[in-house]
Order: sequence, then structure tokens, then C-alpha cells
Amino acid sequence: MFFHILKYELKNSLRVKEITVWLIIFPIALGICFKIAFGSIYEKTEKFSAIPVAVVENTDNTAFRQVMENIGKSDEPFLKVSFTDMDGAEKMLDNGDVEGIIVSDGKLSLTVKEKGLRETMLKSFLEQYTVREKIAMDAINTAPEKAQEVIEALTGETVSSCREIPLTQGNPDMYIQYFYNLIAMVALFGCNIGMHITIQNQADLSALGARNNCSPARKSVSILACFTGSCIMQTFCMILCVSFLAFVLKVDFGDRLYLVYPAAIMGGILGVSFGFFVGSIARVGEKTKTAILTAFALLLCFCSGLMMGDMKAVIVEKMPWFNNINPAAVISDCFYCLNIYEDYDRFVTKLITMAVTTFIFVFLGFVFSRRKKYASI
Repeated sequence: MFFHILKYELKNSLRVKEITVWLIIFPIALGICFKIAFGSIYEKTEKFSAIPVAVVENTDNTAFRQVMENIGKSDEPFLKVSFTDMDGAEKMLDNGDVEGIIVSDGKLSLTVKEKGLRETMLKSFLEQYTVREKIAMDAINTAPEKAQEVIEALTGETVSSCREIPLTQGNPDMYIQYFYNLIAMVALFGCNIGMHITIQNQADLSALGARNNCSPARKSVSILACFTGSCIMQTFCMILCVSFLAFVLKVDFGDRLYLVYPAAIMGGILGVSFGFFVGSIARVGEKTKTAILTAFALLLCFCSGLMMGDMKAVIVEKMPWFNNINPAAVISDCFYCLNIYEDYDRFVTKLITMAVTTFIFVFLGFVFSRRKKYASI
């Protein structure tokens, strides 16, 4: 009887409009909008790129030229060097093609158009090089036999004003949190599927519920079969959502994508159980339940940062405990921990939180659903 009910529950789920609209079409459209809006912001504003600079050589400085050429040949160059004359360099600076002009005329000088971080880095670079060159020249004058060795040391070492120290091996893009919250939204919208479990098993809410209550199948078996079918459908939607983001929109979830799927599936089951619980205690019609669940799910996603990225930080400051019980925040934090932290402690903690919350919702949903009795049907 269980598998018979499960089969028809899966067929019936395909006819539910909320699944097609809220769990498939809407997330795909919103994901595309997020990709268009945030896809290139990190690369343009946050991620460091080579600083374009023009070099004008009025006098020969072999060591300096070799250093600049070596910098340009590195895998992630600090500078993007263009050798030109003074007129060409000034024209490039005016057009914004370079950040500064380095003139080699007996000594090195820097000309910039504006003052900013990249211009400061250029100045720091020249100061470091000047100091090292002076040390090298002093060594050559005092020990000529080591001249070649000193020159090789000077030209072979890349002079840089900064050194990259990665804080994490994951994706440092701060805007990826919107995609985390998008997955959390899809997971919570599984509440609409979970709500239909009670719709189909309460005689006062639908004709199908009345027929199910008259059937010889035990109510607990019927509810369990419906819940299993809903979880299967939600699992399919979560896999589709993550796959679309990862392989179509090319969202970087780090090097542990294989763990993103089970985390997303666990979040989807949490959403189904939440809808099952709310649907079993609310004594209102189907449309009213749908409106309440959708509005509440969107509110939780808002608090997690779906509509405003800084909202989660505001919640942490005002109510530190809330994000620990907000299902949307727990789900999105699960992906964040998986991407940023090398260990699995926080990730496992979030999974356990979702599992415990799911168990509580399912248990209470069964309790409230089985207590409903009817004088006549």
C-alpha cells in the first residue's frame, strides 16, 4: 500500500503548479538575474589585476629593464608594462590606459594622474627597487668579482610592493552569498509541497482528503508515503537548481561541489517538513496556507540576505541567536562554511542543525495530523 500511494503521489506532484513555478522557473530566472547583476562585480572592483604602467627609458638601465620584463612574464604579473616614449606615455596616461609613467633618467621617477591605492602601490614598488638597486651598486663597487652574481640576484627577483596571502582556498567573492540564499529560497519553497501532504490527508480541506480518510489504508502510512514522495520531488528540484547554477551559470562553489548537493537536498527536506508542520496545525484553506507559507519563507530569506546582502550581519548584531534558528540562514551558512573553511566542523554542525529541525517538524506534523477526527465525511 505504501508504494502504491507513493507512486500516485509522485504523479500528482507533477500537476502541482507551485512546483513548476516556484521551484523550477522562478529560481532559474532569479539566478540569471543575479548572474547578470553580480557576475562581474568582484572581478572589476575587488579582485586584484595587473597595474598598467608606461616606462620611458631616457638612459640605459639594463637591470631595471630586465626586472620589468621578468615581472610581465610571471603567471600573475603585478605590473603590465608598456615601453614607449614620453609623448606616447603621456597620451596613454591621459586616456586612462595606464595608471602611471615611470621615467628612467639616471634615477627613477613616477608620474600619476590621480591618487589612489594602485598609484600608492606603484610608488612603493619604485621605492623598494631604488633601495635594492643602491645596495646592489654598493656591493658591486666594494666587490667587483661578485658583480654578475649581484646583478642576477637583482634582476631575477621580482620586486613587488605586496604579497598575496590567501585566507581560504575557496571562492572569496562576497556576492556568491546571493546564490547561496537562492538555493536556500528554493529549499524553503519546498514548504508548498509539504503543505499538500496535509491537503491530501485532511477531509475538511479537499475532496481528495475526504477520499483518503475513507480508504482502508492507515493514515500514518498514507502520510508517510506522501511525505516521501514530496521529498523525492524536492530532491529533484534541488539537484536541478544546484546543477543549473554550477554548470550553466558557472557559479564557483569552490572545490567541494560534491558536498553542495547533499547539503542542498537536506535543506530541501527541511523545507518540505516545515510546510508539512505548518499545514497540519493551520485550520485555514489551501490558498491561505500557500500565501502564509510563501510570505513566511520570503521573510526568512530576507533575514538571511537574499534581498539585501548586509541583512544577515544586521541580524547578527541585533539578534545573534536568530540566525541559528532561521532555516534560510542555516542552509546558506552551510554552503558558506563549505566554501570558506578548510575543516568540516562548522559544515557538519549546520547539517546536524538541519537534521534535528527536520525531525522536530516531521514529528509534530505527524502528531497534529493524526489527531484530526471527523464526525462524518
